[in-house]
Amino acid sequence: MDIGSTDVLLVIDVQNDFCPGGALAVAGGDLVIQPILKITEKFEHIVLTQDWHSPHHASFASAHPGKRPFEQIELRYGAQTLWPDHCVQGTKGAEFHPGLTIPQAELILRKGFRPEIDSYSAFFENDHETATGLAGYLRERNLNRVFLCGLAYDYCVGYSALDARRLGFEAIIFRDACRPIDLNGSVATIESEFARSGVNLLDVREVLG
Repeated sequence: MDIGSTDVLLVIDVQNDFCPGGALAVAGGDLVIQPILKITEKFEHIVLTQDWHSPHHASFASAHPGKRPFEQIELRYGAQTLWPDHCVQGTKGAEFHPGLTIPQAELILRKGFRPEIDSYSAFFENDHETATGLAGYLRERNLNRVFLCGLAYDYCVGYSALDARRLGFEAIIFRDACRPIDLNGSVATIESEFARSGVNLLDVREVLG
């Protein structure tokens, strides 16, 4: 597959707290870094996303007395999985993994900073209505095919890909440059959504040749 000037690579949330030793570590999370660095060589346009939570964020179990991480509650916008405190603004855990050296990235998009609402997708908060502005940025720059990689496959990467399709962008995930959480069958659930929505899966080697 050829990569062109209207393609963009979204590198999703490769941050310390999602890597081994972090507060919400994804198993093998740091193993996405090398394939990501390889594939960045093919892209003229790269966007990084960064989970950027306020302290006491509504998605943290610690903000709900008696609740534990990975339980579900209902918030005003619907079901919300509760997480350990992670990616708190200004902390080391919120920083990009030190191995993720992509100085040529054109934009760093921070999400999840509104205290009352979580944000998995790079395009919308979890109410599916509050936009991050990324879609407008891509359209203004005539970028219409979105490739995705990073953490976690079945949450922030997957939701971003689904929203890209909903907004009319072509969406392709580099499966081997992602790692999942796989909470309560979340991988199977998101992959059924991919099939229904037209999200395509690709391996990095299929582009590197």
